[in-house]
Formats: sequence, C-alpha cells, structure tokens
Amino acid sequence: MHADQVEITTDVVAALVAAQFPDWSALPVRPVTSYGTVNALFRLGEDIVLRFPLQPNLDPELRDDLLTEQANARRIAAYVSVAVPEPLAIGEPGEGYGGPWTAYRWIPGETASAGSIGDRDVFARDLAGFVTALHGIDTGGRKWAGHGRGGPLRTKDDYVRDCLARSGHLTDTATLARIWADCLDAPANDGDDVWIHADLMPGNILVRDGRLAAVIDLGAVYVGDPAADLQPAWNLLGPGARESYRRALGVDEATWRRGRGWALLQAIGALWYYVDTNPVMADTARHTLDALLE
Repeated sequence: MHADQVEITTDVVAALVAAQFPDWSALPVRPVTSYGTVNALFRLGEDIVLRFPLQPNLDPELRDDLLTEQANARRIAAYVSVAVPEPLAIGEPGEGYGGPWTAYRWIPGETASAGSIGDRDVFARDLAGFVTALHGIDTGGRKWAGHGRGGPLRTKDDYVRDCLARSGHLTDTATLARIWADCLDAPANDGDDVWIHADLMPGNILVRDGRLAAVIDLGAVYVGDPAADLQPAWNLLGPGARESYRRALGVDEATWRRGRGWALLQAIGALWYYVDTNPVMADTARHTLDALLE
C-alpha cells in the first residue's frame, strides 16, 4: 500500500518475541487478516495481539507515538463502558524489523458492518455513548496541538482539493466539491476541544452478538473538534441509524456540517490512494461518499 512498506513474516515476529519476551516464546504466532493501513497484526497465543507498523523507523517520534497511544488507551479505559485496547508491552527493533512495535490484549469480535450489526438504532446509540464518554474526559485545558486531526477543516482544504482532482474517474467530484465548500463554511467549533478518537472507521469498531463490543486503534487520538468523531454517521450507519447517532450525541447543525467534512476528507483521500492496493478500504470510502451524496 505504501512505497516504503516492509513485509513482516511470522518467523521474524517469533524471533523478536523470543529474544525480547522469553516468557511468551512458547506461544504460537499467526498473522491476523487486517485491512488496516498502518500496522500488520499477529496473534500471539490466544490472548495477545502484536502490532507492527508497516513503515518502521528508528526516529524517536515513532516510539513516542506508540507510547502515547498506550497512555491514551489506559486513560480512556477508565471512562468508557466498552473495551479498548489494553497495553501489555512495547517491543524494540531487532533482526528483520527496524522499529518499535507493541503488544496488546486480544479483544474478540468482528469488525462492524451491515451484516454484523444487530439492531442498528441500538448500535448507533451505544456508539454515541462511547463517543460521549470519550468527549467527557478531562483534557486538563488542552487545545488542538496544531497537527493531526481535529483542527479547523480549512487546514485540510488543499489536501481535499488535490484528492478531488485525482478522483474524477472514481466518483462525483463536482457534487463533492460543493459539499466540501459547505462544510468549510460551517461555523467553527465554539466550545471546548475534547478528546477525540478521530479514526472511527468500521475496521476500528468491534461487534459481538450484534452489539458494540470494543473500539480499537487509538493511534489517532487527539484533543480537538468533537465533529471529527461523527464519521460513522456516513462510513457505517444507514439513514435511520445516522439520525439516531446524531440525536444521541445532541450535536448542532454546525457540528454536523463539520462532521460531514471530516467524513468526506477521509474518504476522498482513501479512495484514489487505496483503489488498487486495499479494495476493502476503497469500498468503505465509496460507501462513505455515496452516503454523503444521498
């Protein structure tokens, strides 16, 4: 998917585990099918999942990001009613892999989809409950840091327009450009910045027995505009459940318009980039854009 992506084998993973975590060395390693774009996943035994960045490096910033992700997982777990990843360890670079990696407790479930969700209105309200709890965690006065997701949409205008220009053969870019312009015109967030997940894609939402079971992949968690967490309204939920999600969150019209912008931004960026290399991600992008075009 990426020009600098590395291939990670089970043999390399097993050797890294044996060298760094000998207590786990007898546990079998097997790859986990994933359509994510950041990490390769391996299951270690029954209770552990290992996450290896697809673009590893020795820059201290990557290690800091992984440690921050684990700290955010511990923070969020104390406030939400569904599971989030439980950090177990951080691994170091070694033979065959040139960067840090992480270990978490395995969470059983299947990714959210029209087929895995039971009562869609109940699911929408449950997901809204998670988002409400997350947004209610004390930020200690933090504001958007000036990078990452959750800032003013206008900072992403050049990126979105470039992606629209690349996607004319893939979707109705003329109408999407008008939607994007409306999103940019929405009043800015006039409330406090909050903790946001910022990557509520179907693959990061787990379902068991039709109900919300977990929200995973906390690598994009920041303090920012709560509108960034409205993406599931378009990337996952149908029209009826979309309204249930909106009502449960109690968002105003300006926030809803900005939320449409965040959904559009993610989808138009993913569609052209992954259309040949990650069909599942591209299909999610198409679904999102079609929902926005309804």
